[in-house]
Amino acid sequence: MNPTDLAVSVANLTYQHNSFSPPSLLNVNLALPLGSRTLLIGANGAGKSTLLQLLAGRRLVTLADADVRVKGQDVFRNTPPGITFLGTEWAMNPVVRGDIVVSVFLDSVGGYRHKERRDKLLDLLDIDLDWHMHQISDGERRRVQLCFGLMVPWDVLLLDEVTVDLDVLVRDDLLKFLKADSEARGATILYATHIFDGLNDFPTHIAHMRNGEFVTNPTPWSTDSAVGSLSLTTTLLYQVALQWLKDDRDHRRELEKLGKKTRGARKDDAVPSDSETFYRKYDYSH
Repeated sequence: MNPTDLAVSVANLTYQHNSFSPPSLLNVNLALPLGSRTLLIGANGAGKSTLLQLLAGRRLVTLADADVRVKGQDVFRNTPPGITFLGTEWAMNPVVRGDIVVSVFLDSVGGYRHKERRDKLLDLLDIDLDWHMHQISDGERRRVQLCFGLMVPWDVLLLDEVTVDLDVLVRDDLLKFLKADSEARGATILYATHIFDGLNDFPTHIAHMRNGEFVTNPTPWSTDSAVGSLSLTTTLLYQVALQWLKDDRDHRRELEKLGKKTRGARKDDAVPSDSETFYRKYDYSH
């Protein structure tokens, strides 16, 4: 594919959070066409959030052979405008949990400069401008975050689980808005999520990450096309995601047989742990 047709291109990307941990991303290569909407699918800890943060320029990669470009520019040294990242940590920030009225908050971040999109999002997300940020629920605070993040037109939108605490109706309206906005402006979306209900018609591509690598690179998606062993015309995105996650679990269990540290209950422990010995002395439940 011609590089000018790519919104995101990644080559030879390996990333470690620190020298004591294994790589969170290992030799990642990625190419996202302009105007695509790609879902990142993978188990917890697969590397999805790390990849999104790197593409947003929130973490720095120092390896010389890693090439990470958004809109054709080096995202670490010449970050282009038009990149929007929305993640789950925003709603827990003490600043946005203070006693500030929503209308004042939105104006303070430039809402008055984007009145048309701001007002459309206020209606779409069913936001009350008189809400006080410290008095509203996490879901309502998430709506304010989305209005704040989306009211400025974006070229590349990086979403990390930001619909997790929205109600079904608002989430559906939001996904329809994002799809229409992407199609109208040729903008690109990369979305990591574990919620697949109502997403069948949203993505143009789907991708599968495992242990910091792509098992399946971004692949064109439609319900009547084959994806791996799932080729039925009635295939749902949920079924694909479920099968991929089962494959991930089976892969991990095979590694455990070869000596990797196991998860779950330790059924073969014959000697009680120190904590078990301690707590038995003070267990008054019987």
